[in-house]
Amino acid sequence: LVKMDLILDLEDKYFFNWMYSKLSPDYLALNASDPVRQFISIYLTLTVHGWLLYFIGAGLSWFLFFDKKYLEHPKKLDNQVMREISTTFFSIPIMSVYTSPIFWLEVNGYSKLLDSSPGWQYELSTIFSFLVFTDFCIYWIHRWLHHPLIYPHVHKTHHLWKVPTPWASHAFHPLDGFLQSTPYHMYAFLFPMNKVLYLGMFIFVNMWTISIHDGWFVSFDGVINSSAHHAEHHLHFTCNYGQYFTFWDRMFGSHRYPDHESLDPVNAIAKKNDAMRRAQKTDKAG
Repeated sequence: LVKMDLILDLEDKYFFNWMYSKLSPDYLALNASDPVRQFISIYLTLTVHGWLLYFIGAGLSWFLFFDKKYLEHPKKLDNQVMREISTTFFSIPIMSVYTSPIFWLEVNGYSKLLDSSPGWQYELSTIFSFLVFTDFCIYWIHRWLHHPLIYPHVHKTHHLWKVPTPWASHAFHPLDGFLQSTPYHMYAFLFPMNKVLYLGMFIFVNMWTISIHDGWFVSFDGVINSSAHHAEHHLHFTCNYGQYFTFWDRMFGSHRYPDHESLDPVNAIAKKNDAMRRAQKTDKAG
């Protein structure tokens, strides 16, 4: 079992050594393994890299995949995109406070992360078990976050966006975002996993989170929890709690088939315009 130190070593080499030489030349600059230095470095790394993953991933999704007709959807909020971005921007540094102690444990070798690969067969089985394990855990955490005693205080922030854009992907209350990320860390403390694969999966889950908010319905139905399934969740709240797959929702009675006709922004806009025309006719008749 080894330290999960790949990113931190690079950050030390290219930035933190210089930073600590300016801020604390007589102590932190000379003690790379000091717990205070490690915590500060991990916190800054998580925050800055969290912003980078979000703005690059959501930006690419926004320009390449997101259907801009959704911006005319009647359930879209005023100035929604800027609100999604600002919520995320201010939430990520707080989420990093919660997450930094866990990464500190990983950096100092308390997890089951491995320095070398046991072989490609093991890596493939790890990817499969990681996805199934974390999806099962997130399903129940997500469903618990919808409990009436919890929802108004924590998860409601993310459901302000009934018609989300890719910028809503990380627009959580900080505690909400942290709680839904805990299964990824749990896996690393329960099961041996190559630390390079762990970093790769960490990037993947962030990109997947963006993808299920982009309105690009790659999977219409089946075992994959697509943006269509997640769009139904944002509209109806009590369905489709899964992250990657639909089988936990199917197994525990919360699956809702995507209604692609009602999810189509063109139909939603036409329905709104028809209602407005009928209202105008009624006013003239009156």
